[in-house]
Amino acid sequence: MQKWQYRVQIIHADAEKEEEYLKQTYNWDNPPEYAPQAMEHTLNTWGDQGWELIHMEPIARVGKKQDIGFVTGGRFEATQWSNAYFCVFKRARE
Repeated sequence: MQKWQYRVQIIHADAEKEEEYLKQTYNWDNPPEYAPQAMEHTLNTWGDQGWELIHMEPIARVGKKQDIGFVTGGRFEATQWSNAYFCVFKRARE
């Protein structure tokens, strides 16, 4: 039976950290600050190591203890913006 290894990672879309990649790949002179494309380099690096992305979900907040913050319902709806994504990867165990 196939056995799997899993890895959980919070990845931030941060164009400043990936500016060179975004300029080369998308020919952007001034990449948008939180463009999701900024995660491609990190995701491709994990993929090159054999990890397959099996789940990705935007999250509202990441706490100081790396806990995940949720938006709770209230009387008024407000748009929540985030550049943080909860990702789950898997690869075959050797």
